[in-house]
Amino acid sequence: MQLARNDRSLLATWWFTVDRGLLSAILLLAGIGLLLSLAASPAIAVKKGLPAFYFVERQVVFVSLAMAVMLVVSTFGARAIRRLALALFLVMLAAMAAVLVVGDEINGAKRWVKVAGFSMQPSEFAKPAFVILAAFGLGEAQGRRDMPGLGMAVLAYLALVMLLVQQPDVGQTLLVTLVWGAMLIMAGQPLSLAAIVAAAGAMGMVTAYFTLPYVRLRFDRFWNPTPGDNSQVDRAIQSFVEGGFFGRGPGEGTIKTQLADAHTDFIFAVVAEEYGVLACLCLVALFGFILLRVFARSLDESDPFRRLAVTGLALVFGIQAFINMAVNVGLVPPKGITLPLVSAGGSSTVAVGIALGMILALTRRRTDVARFALPPFRPNRDVYIPTQTGV
Repeated sequence: MQLARNDRSLLATWWFTVDRGLLSAILLLAGIGLLLSLAASPAIAVKKGLPAFYFVERQVVFVSLAMAVMLVVSTFGARAIRRLALALFLVMLAAMAAVLVVGDEINGAKRWVKVAGFSMQPSEFAKPAFVILAAFGLGEAQGRRDMPGLGMAVLAYLALVMLLVQQPDVGQTLLVTLVWGAMLIMAGQPLSLAAIVAAAGAMGMVTAYFTLPYVRLRFDRFWNPTPGDNSQVDRAIQSFVEGGFFGRGPGEGTIKTQLADAHTDFIFAVVAEEYGVLACLCLVALFGFILLRVFARSLDESDPFRRLAVTGLALVFGIQAFINMAVNVGLVPPKGITLPLVSAGGSSTVAVGIALGMILALTRRRTDVARFALPPFRPNRDVYIPTQTGV
């Protein structure tokens, strides 16, 4: 099928305005994620007494759904994106509140709720919606002093964070706070406000250390590791040593049989052992390409809302990837954050698809009529223009 540039159908308009380089990189990352799931998941499934390809088959379904949702959302306009974000944010806030009452408690936290037989984590879907609403509020605060845009953005942040703290989910709270602080700075808000957010985040981490035993255990193990502790982080770091530069070969890794979360939080370690550090660097480069591509497109954007929304969504995507990979190499304590489009997980995968669809929608090329409009003609009455007369 060929599309002509004079075709005004929705598909043709989308194809000639979407960032095809960014789209190709995202689809490539999704394909690589499925390949890596095939390497990491069977060992975990067998250990749990499930069919060997149980997690692989689930991930194929979730990635396919995420890519379909991404493509649909990428056809939306800015107004439709804002409406989708508002509806999604309100529904997910209600779901997060319901999780505290009827949610399943796993490892001392209530973050999941059963929907049609599947476990859903509402906070994953609330993140991209929050970024869009915060970007709209901060953007309006720049151009319209009569609208309480900043107050709306602050209210959305407080509502989301308070529910995250109640679950509790320290990793997601930290991620949202980092992105929120960065958006405040990019929106031109006073640095004192960003400093208040940073101070509140630091106080929150200290409070979590003294009130949540699992947080204290993770930090204590990170700052004062015990030789022979044999924690998941220690085994993940060992996988880089075992894999070397080129890896031991597909299916030859053994660390994944010792990691309880090899298919989710520590899939980067599985990549290191089986495919080597070179493959890890290529994966990092692919994430970097996606981020730099988005940031480059945001620099050309004059609309404050689009610029803030695109940058904020990219920061969520990038910081989440950085934290996951940093945990695998022992740079930060474990946070329970997945690697976007690579780690197994239904909620996180589909939510990333929504966020990437929003990025593709807001970075599509568009014709700004006002930019090309000519100024009104005003004749200069002081200039004498002689007229020709007959001789």
